[in-house]
Amino acid sequence: MRVLVIEDEPGLRAGVSAALRATGFATDAAGDLAGGRVLLRRHHYDCVVCDRILPDGDGLEILAERDRLEEPPPILILTARDAIRDRVEGIERGADDYLVKPFAMSELLARIRMLCRRGVAGPSVTVVGDLEIDPGRREVRRDGVTLSLTTKEFSVLELLASRAGRTVSREQITEHCWDRLTVPMSNAVDVVISQLRRKLGEPSPIRTVRGTGWMLEET
Repeated sequence: MRVLVIEDEPGLRAGVSAALRATGFATDAAGDLAGGRVLLRRHHYDCVVCDRILPDGDGLEILAERDRLEEPPPILILTARDAIRDRVEGIERGADDYLVKPFAMSELLARIRMLCRRGVAGPSVTVVGDLEIDPGRREVRRDGVTLSLTTKEFSVLELLASRAGRTVSREQITEHCWDRLTVPMSNAVDVVISQLRRKLGEPSPIRTVRGTGWMLEET
């Protein structure tokens, strides 16, 4: 999952970004609307977190930019404005959620996970053959046995599972599971795929599509 954070206060922007990365989200950040718009046009995001009061405008303006995209992500608005009329305005203009400052980081993370899951069709637990991927608990089970995966391994497997039976390219994996601050080395995707195959065991549900990418199949 990849998240965009638009927040002008440097400490809060860094804190939210660090918390997201620590829980497995690839995270980009901008300090104003202009930077946020550029990133939103350039990358696909599963969720956007945007401050309401930014140096170059009202954070609600990002909603119009989002709605021009083919796959518009859910947007959570952060604000110091706690008046009901402000919250109503945000929801009426298309915000998917609204969180008033100050907030607990655990609550923000829970809301982001909820918004990301809302954008994925189907049940909250993805089942592919004998594999079960639970994004809420960030757990993977094969044939009922819980596997220990790193955050990056989980992100890659979650992406493959969301497109089970279809080829996922190296570029798609990089775009979805890494961000601008953690650009992977040339063989990083291959290393993660190799680790996943080892941990998932035989027969491997991950098939290499030569010259194209990888596919998760039922075994």
